[in-house]
Amino acid sequence: MPLSDLIHRNHYADIDQLAEGFAGFAATCLQEALTKTPTISLVVPGGNTPRYYLPALAACTLPWENITITLSDERWVEINDDASNELLVRKNLLSHLPQNARFIGLKTHHNNPFEAMNELHHRIDGLPLPIGLTVLGLGEDGHIASLFPGLNTTDLNTTQHCIAVDQPIAPSPRVSLSMHTLVQSQHIALVVVGKTKRQLLDQLSEHPDPRIPLIWLLQRHQTPISVFETDTVTR
Repeated sequence: MPLSDLIHRNHYADIDQLAEGFAGFAATCLQEALTKTPTISLVVPGGNTPRYYLPALAACTLPWENITITLSDERWVEINDDASNELLVRKNLLSHLPQNARFIGLKTHHNNPFEAMNELHHRIDGLPLPIGLTVLGLGEDGHIASLFPGLNTTDLNTTQHCIAVDQPIAPSPRVSLSMHTLVQSQHIALVVVGKTKRQLLDQLSEHPDPRIPLIWLLQRHQTPISVFETDTVTR
């Protein structure tokens, strides 16, 4: 199947229009999922870009008490560290939601994520599964969550909910939801911000590279992934 059949691309003139379009899509997905089950899970990414669109999602009228929020991945730093994905999500999403909104973080007391795998598996296993909506970003190298190109087959095929990642070029180890857990999501949204990343998506659409985790995800997910993209990085 051509890659173009596996994604629905939505292009926006700027980040504000993208945020509005994404929030409408996400709210509809979550509302529809809640018509089928009383509780659902929402996975959101960290990094820099979500600070532009998570507040728009938070402004949507939803029964947030029935939605459990967690992260696609996390850097192994303290949760009050500026590099923490949890900190970003607390500032840009959770701080705008009712106090009864439920959040499950991926950072534990362990010295490194490799020691935390059992605890994290149980944390994610306690969520409403499969995930109702997973939101992902795209790295300039094609990584999603903290699943990077060149990931070994064992990690790609594990049935555990999380994997630990120690990238040589990264300043800290990371934990990521596994490909197995991401693929089972009912809906997946991919936010692509910046011309470089958008051109990478163009390239992968023409020449799918099986070494790129995004391609693995697209080829295994049961329904097309919705892409929200803009060349404009900032307001």
